[in-house]
Amino acid sequence: MVKRGRIIAFFLLVLFVGSLIGLNTNRVTNNIILGLDLQGGFEILYEVKPANEGDKITRDVLVSTVNALQKRANVLGVSEPNIQIEGDDRIRVQLAGVDDQTKAREILSTQAELTFRDYQDKEMLNGADLVEGGASQSFDEQGKPNVAIKLKDASKFKEVTQEIVGNAPYNQLVIWLDYAEGDAYQEEATKAEPKFISAPNVDQVFNQTDVTITGDFTIQEAKDLANLLNAGSLPVKLDEMYSTSVGAQFGEQALDQTVLAGIIGISIIFLFMIAFYRLPGLIAVITLSTYIFVILQVFDWMNGVLTLPGIAALILGVGMAVDANIITYERIKEELKLGRTVRSAFKAGSRRSFATIFDANITTILAGGVLFFFGTSSVKGFATMLILSIVVSFITAVFLSRILLALLVESRWLDKKKGYFGVKKKDILSIEETDDDTTAPTKFDQVDFLKYRKLFFMLSTVAVIAGIIILLVFKLNLGIDFASGTRVEVLAGKTITTEEITEEMSKLDLEVDDVVLSGDENEIGVARFTGTLDQQKIAELKNHFKEKYGTEPNVSTVSPTVGKELAQNAMYGVLIAAIGIIIYVAIRFEFYMGLASVVALLHDAFFIIAFFSITRLEVDITFIAAVLTIVGYSINDTIVTFDRIRELQKKRKVKTVEDLQFIVNRSLQQTFTRSINTVLTVVIAVVALLIFGSSSITNFSIALLVGLVCGTYSSLFIAAQLWLIWKGKQLNKKKELPSNVSDEPQV
Repeated sequence: MVKRGRIIAFFLLVLFVGSLIGLNTNRVTNNIILGLDLQGGFEILYEVKPANEGDKITRDVLVSTVNALQKRANVLGVSEPNIQIEGDDRIRVQLAGVDDQTKAREILSTQAELTFRDYQDKEMLNGADLVEGGASQSFDEQGKPNVAIKLKDASKFKEVTQEIVGNAPYNQLVIWLDYAEGDAYQEEATKAEPKFISAPNVDQVFNQTDVTITGDFTIQEAKDLANLLNAGSLPVKLDEMYSTSVGAQFGEQALDQTVLAGIIGISIIFLFMIAFYRLPGLIAVITLSTYIFVILQVFDWMNGVLTLPGIAALILGVGMAVDANIITYERIKEELKLGRTVRSAFKAGSRRSFATIFDANITTILAGGVLFFFGTSSVKGFATMLILSIVVSFITAVFLSRILLALLVESRWLDKKKGYFGVKKKDILSIEETDDDTTAPTKFDQVDFLKYRKLFFMLSTVAVIAGIIILLVFKLNLGIDFASGTRVEVLAGKTITTEEITEEMSKLDLEVDDVVLSGDENEIGVARFTGTLDQQKIAELKNHFKEKYGTEPNVSTVSPTVGKELAQNAMYGVLIAAIGIIIYVAIRFEFYMGLASVVALLHDAFFIIAFFSITRLEVDITFIAAVLTIVGYSINDTIVTFDRIRELQKKRKVKTVEDLQFIVNRSLQQTFTRSINTVLTVVIAVVALLIFGSSSITNFSIALLVGLVCGTYSSLFIAAQLWLIWKGKQLNKKKELPSNVSDEPQV
């Protein structure tokens, strides 16, 4: 008898979820803060150095510097500046949505120490004599812009002006911003553009606190100077160690392209799920839509900054979230094929798939955690979104999906509709002819996955040796993240040539090492230099190409010190992820399974590296993110197989190597459909990113695609089969021991 109340509850729940998503999606997406790579802006890693000889960089000094930089960011009108202390002597500044990046960099890094000096450069007054926040832009009697400031002590200013008047005819009060040792008024006064702001003659003594700084200012320049003085001087010197800037048009284009890629990729995944899994596939579409909304909502609550890699992680997360649905649905289909009722198949399939999903997700979270700890800002954004995606997908794909399906199953409406689960009638066994040892039939029952294992081992060995030779000969085409230097990305808006970019760079006295073209019509040119460009040269370069093509180029610089650190962190990250996975799998399963898993994932990581070596694709920091993502995903796939092996081991008593071979082969047959379907959904997402996404993440997408293919291969033909060999040797060793001798260590 159909329980209509449960069907009504199902539709009411779907209606509630749909209304929640429909009414709130626009608000949530509008509230999310976009990173600088999506709205333009820049990021700089400063090394903090003492302003004066003998000064020390303490925590208090760093905090004071951050506060001063925060005030300057507010002056620039940046609503969400991200300024953080890193280590003992570094500060990272991220400013998104800045219109004039050149001016912003100048305002941030200038020390802004105002001094009043006589004609012999003796200091008479400095910034400590100014009233805090007392500077403002004003006009003189002729309507020329100037800067009005307030002094703390009128009597001190009286003494200063008395001394200056007494120096007549050398009665100049020279006003300097960031006076440096070696600067001289008498030398600068002969130049068309002197370093000092102004040098008015003082003909009378002033006993007042209101002072006007005059100079050849525009209104904007006077405002900037007043704001800078109000923000306060920096107590230190700042040297750029790493910087990256993204033009506003680059960011807007990247956002549009990647969102389009996401819509296309996710739509195809939805269609695939409905076509292959029928009714459960439709429920998966509902839960995946909920998953996307919840991700964005939680990211909004966290005040997270959404970056380009973050959107990529969200899109990938959809592909990975499908995995939990597929594992559960494949389990339910197996139970239905064994003649179980819909209700018992649903309960058994849900129960048996839970541990598999849990273990697979934990290992991917482990890789994401390593990424977050060792990655730079954009990679941290990717890692945050990846971890969040996994946690939310576990909630939606496991719990919400099961609640919705349970309502329909428990309504008894599906009792005689096994076809709604994608199960064909001819594949269903009679319940009378099954027992605890019976396994569900699959399309791959006649496939012997172990038959050619020696051939696959040989192929992998030859491929690894070839890969090592390729790496030794070609090495890696290291990007500036690891090799240090400068990278300039030019958006021309038309077809360009490498010669054109090289020629434009030569006009700026810049000699490029190489130029690579990209984009649909080669409208993007990427040039690299060996050295790092200073702030002034970057400003000159940006202005030149903005005049030439109408858009500011993206410019990234990495010092040798930071490049070396990034390379070390990448190695540590892969190593720690591998050790963590061995420990977790060894605890949850057994040591040999953990060891085989790590061999397989190192095999995958190596082939990604070798592929990039032979294709000469650039290796940057997002490449490491891709490798660690594949490490997490590869182990995910392998764990599903090992979980099935463990389950069959409990059902079938293992006495011989032949028993082990049967279990491994049967496990691979039963999980093959799941392996293909899950990798296919993620591949759909990656290919969509590759074809329609921003060129900034093209190499990232390629690395993921290569890794996915290698990961599927290694799960089938490396990990499980290595475990079989090691376990078989252990079994034979036990047989060879006398019955009264144990192979366990003796105390």
